[in-house]
Amino acid sequence: MLEKRTEEIQSILAECMGAGVKVQKLSSVSGGSINEAVKAETSKGLFFVKWNHAGKYPGMFEAESKGLKLLADAGEIQIPKIIVSAERGETAFLVLEFMDRGKPVGSFWDDFGRSLARLHKHTCERFGLDHDNYIGSLSQSNAQHEIWTDFFIRERLEPQIRLAKNNNRIGKSAIQQFDNLFNRLPEIFPDERPSLLHGDLWNGNYLVSAKGKPVLIDPAVYFGHREMDLAMTRLFGGFDAQFYQAYNAEFPLEKDWKRRVDICNLYPLLVHVNLFGESYLTQVEEIIKQF
Repeated sequence: MLEKRTEEIQSILAECMGAGVKVQKLSSVSGGSINEAVKAETSKGLFFVKWNHAGKYPGMFEAESKGLKLLADAGEIQIPKIIVSAERGETAFLVLEFMDRGKPVGSFWDDFGRSLARLHKHTCERFGLDHDNYIGSLSQSNAQHEIWTDFFIRERLEPQIRLAKNNNRIGKSAIQQFDNLFNRLPEIFPDERPSLLHGDLWNGNYLVSAKGKPVLIDPAVYFGHREMDLAMTRLFGGFDAQFYQAYNAEFPLEKDWKRRVDICNLYPLLVHVNLFGESYLTQVEEIIKQF
């Protein structure tokens, strides 16, 4: 299998780097639950290459490339350099610079918190984005809205609820409780400008560079309420306390933000219900029963 990929990867690299590039070795690495990935050693350096089925996930890597570029152009935190996104037959490829891993330096969490806060200061007029993308293997609508709670309901929660309902993973009672929550959301969230978000910021989607600095990977970018990113960092174990202290020092959070963490995390939890099954529904129901 890797022999075939060697030819394809060499062809893709040759198109953007010239015919002189040669793939010398491919080594399997983790690429997430839906991708295969390798470290490609070539005559032009090291690259991270991942691929999946282009027909099953149309436009996924193109959208990821756009998201990475948005984050990189903000200039606040390190992002892997995008080499190329391409397709060969039924297979889509994304080639990025290969990031050597290191250990966090003493200021790692302070740097991470402040960098994310500065990223969140990048704003635009409306919540959403000018193109759709993915979160995991699920499509993510970024249709733009003037009001955060409209966007959160229409483009984040309702599509996941519909999908869960269609797959018999959520019942009528929970759906009714969501309706009750929707009526209260405008009074729960403070008004803030749209922030440029990573969009899927759990502890599996950052790296520590060889220099001990934070690097963001695998985004699901959009302009949203910044508490969405902060909430997701707390979903699967949380980041170091210094991260939150540094963030708050750089870009103070609104009062009672921790009370909104569970509401923000309804979106990734519903995504997990739809991707991995009903085991995550209990957490969803515990949150929405309060409303």
